[in-house]
Amino acid sequence: MKRSTVCCAMALSASFVAAASVPAHAAPGSEQGEMRKERRAGNVRSLREIEQNVLPQMSGMQYLGPEYDPAAMAYRLKFIQNGRVFFVDVDARSGRIIGRTR
Repeated sequence: MKRSTVCCAMALSASFVAAASVPAHAAPGSEQGEMRKERRAGNVRSLREIEQNVLPQMSGMQYLGPEYDPAAMAYRLKFIQNGRVFFVDVDARSGRIIGRTR
């Protein structure tokens, strides 16, 4: 009886490890999925390209990360400096900065 319990526990833990190692893919309707679809279609610029243009303009600020709004086809880059959060909105099609908020 003890042996079957150990085997069952090992099999269960192996299934958790296997499930955790499967790469997560963006759901087609998610922000990331929409961005990938638009990027493949050539409708938007890559995040890397957007960051290469915007980050040098934000000297002295810590970059916290991006968001993508598929409805607006815009990236929102988030920064922080001296405890204040700043957002830079960038048109994903042209790469042009369309807004800054504090």
